[in-house]
Amino acid sequence: MERPRLVPGTSEPPDVRVVAVREVLAGERVPDVARRHDVDVAVLHRWVAAFVDAGTAAVTNRPTADDHRQRDRFLAAFAHETRTPLTTARGWVDMLREEEVPQSMLTPTLAKLDDALTRLAERSRDIELMASAALGLLRPRAGPVSFAELTTGHGTPGASQAYAATRLVVDPDLMQRVLRDLWRAAELPPVPDAVAWEAQQIGPWTELRVVRTGPPMDHSTLQTLFEPFDLNHDGSGITIGLYLARTLAVAHGGTVGVHQDEETTTFWVRVPKLHPASPEADEHGVLS
Repeated sequence: MERPRLVPGTSEPPDVRVVAVREVLAGERVPDVARRHDVDVAVLHRWVAAFVDAGTAAVTNRPTADDHRQRDRFLAAFAHETRTPLTTARGWVDMLREEEVPQSMLTPTLAKLDDALTRLAERSRDIELMASAALGLLRPRAGPVSFAELTTGHGTPGASQAYAATRLVVDPDLMQRVLRDLWRAAELPPVPDAVAWEAQQIGPWTELRVVRTGPPMDHSTLQTLFEPFDLNHDGSGITIGLYLARTLAVAHGGTVGVHQDEETTTFWVRVPKLHPASPEADEHGVLS
């Protein structure tokens, strides 16, 4: 049986995920392919299913009902994410307009207003990235960067000296958002004893980790984080979970995942050791 081939004419090296899926579709055993490319068997099964489902939908021109349902839940989740800081900001503006804030509280009130507007701007940028990715317009502006640079001054502690010098070729803005969401996930209840960064080179991948020690997280919480639009029916407070983080990791040719045992919960993102930058992308990483 002839192995499926990529259409010639592209100057970029083949994506390792596509290579792995093609090998499975050509008849190789999933465990063998997963072992060769240093990926989890379950992750490879997910890639193959997504590849086949997307191809079927494109050929038949019939997006699945699940796609429509996820779109609607996605819009509802992001509406909630933007509504909260917007309502907060409006409340503080109304108080300032009505001169209900004492002079002694003016500075902290302005600080709270600024925080609400900052959160609103962050959520708006997340929406822009998700929409661009959904339309196939998102291309990382990849360049060399250290793990220390990705974890310094972005709402999380910096990586320790043992891992700070780890080098990657990624889009700093996008990867910082991935790491931000992984760190926030690791801080969810029950309250952890400690949370720390780790990094390791695994085959063709660079793996960045958020390692949480302490009481294990509930299995349903982990499921909701990774499938927020399918499973979020329990009032957990999780809205988009790690959906954006996974989207941005995929844009880099990588993936995200989690491993948990009785003592630690490890959220991780894997990206290829090399990823070519896209010269066509603008300063926001969106194709013109």
